[in-house]
Amino acid sequence: MFYVYIIRSEIDNSFYKGYSENPAQRLIQHNNKESHYTSSKVPWRLVYVELMSSKREALIRERNLKKATRERLRALIAGPKNIVGQFL
Repeated sequence: MFYVYIIRSEIDNSFYKGYSENPAQRLIQHNNKESHYTSSKVPWRLVYVELMSSKREALIRERNLKKATRERLRALIAGPKNIVGQFL
């Protein structure tokens, strides 16, 4: 299974969007500064997870989310597709 996830920096409330087979483990990697792009904004909090049926679908969805406005991201986070509770 693949997941698309959104994390939010507790430093400046910026969002990072990605995909992973294990969003909880990926969050740990972000917070351990194992990702160059996110290392300067630690700590991160997992705020959105969506299940995808394939890696291809996850990559397409991730690309789509990277273009999303903050307003759209907030709506997704509050919406019914968000399964983040299963990873906290």
